[in-house]
Amino acid sequence: MSATESTAKPTTADTQDSGMAAKNPAKRRRALIIVAGIFVLIAAGWLLLWLLVLSRREKTDNAYVGGNQVAISAQVPGTVVAIMADDTQRVEAGQVLVKLDSTDADVRLQQARSALAQAVRGVRQQTDSATGAEAQVAARRLELSKAEADLKRRLPLIAAKAESPEIIQHLRDGVAQARAALDAAEAQASAARAAVEGTDVARNPAVMQARANFRAAWVAAQRNAIYAPVSGYVAQRSVQLGNSVQPGQQLMTVVPLHNLWIDANFKESQLRHIRLGQPVKIEADIYGGDAEYHGKVAGIGAGTGSVFSLLPAQNATGNWIKVVQRVPVRITLDNAELDKHPLRIGLSADVTVDISNDNGEVLAKAAAAQPVASTDVYDQMAAKADIEADRIIAANLPAKR
Repeated sequence: MSATESTAKPTTADTQDSGMAAKNPAKRRRALIIVAGIFVLIAAGWLLLWLLVLSRREKTDNAYVGGNQVAISAQVPGTVVAIMADDTQRVEAGQVLVKLDSTDADVRLQQARSALAQAVRGVRQQTDSATGAEAQVAARRLELSKAEADLKRRLPLIAAKAESPEIIQHLRDGVAQARAALDAAEAQASAARAAVEGTDVARNPAVMQARANFRAAWVAAQRNAIYAPVSGYVAQRSVQLGNSVQPGQQLMTVVPLHNLWIDANFKESQLRHIRLGQPVKIEADIYGGDAEYHGKVAGIGAGTGSVFSLLPAQNATGNWIKVVQRVPVRITLDNAELDKHPLRIGLSADVTVDISNDNGEVLAKAAAAQPVASTDVYDQMAAKADIEADRIIAANLPAKR
């Protein structure tokens, strides 16, 4: 073999290198296609996630459980003699929480009770006096009629000179005197009727005034027992035995753990599609994923939290840095779910609002038709005062024959 032939003939190594060079571009293309496909799938998955899930909800973890905090305070001054409930204990509406010394109030109540009874008896006496005055009017009217009849009978006799003029004059004076007595009796009867006319004893103004005084004394005496206006749990008890309390002084707080709500503080950029009535899912930190609550958007705050703060920001002064504001959104809770998993006010929660339907109202259009909260505890107290007043009046009326 010549040197020229040995140089021109390709070696085995050269053949392998050229094959690898031909295969590498194909592998690279397949690898790029695979990587591109993965990114396309990720982008498509993210797009679907956004379209089907993320764009249909607004979520925040800046949410807290809210509820009513009913401050219990005294309505009359007094000294504390008994405390009937303590922190963490449950109380029912109408239950006595604190008792005050009632000695002075009991004395005033007894005075008002006696005054009401005396007023009823006084009106009865006035009624009897009016009846007596009417009888006097009738008697005076008969006397006048008799005097006029005597005069009429004697007048023809004077023409016949059968009766002296002095007798006729005496008869005329008697008629005048009887007429004057009748006028006086009618005036006295009118005055007696003015005190009792048009009403019965129970509705007489004097009795009504005494009844009002008794009712006020009764209510004042009852207010020495401080009642729970709502059912709930006691918190922040500060009253102690022997304290001298004044009207309006807070003694404790009752927190109803029904009808709670969530105040979710959404960023202003998240409020675009939030509407009243949208369904909400809530997860409280106290239970984690073990309990899920369902509620509805009840309202959106009328301003941001910074506006209602003690020292609101003055953005028109000095250097200014934009800060994203938050607006509280009120979310109602289901009481049946609260019974299964009780919450406490102030607890943290994660809130997710379903905004897929944003055709609702942003603000309420009508005023509330029902009271936000109400109690009949004090109405019952006044009703008992009326019952006791009716009993006193009935006890001092004349017995039925």
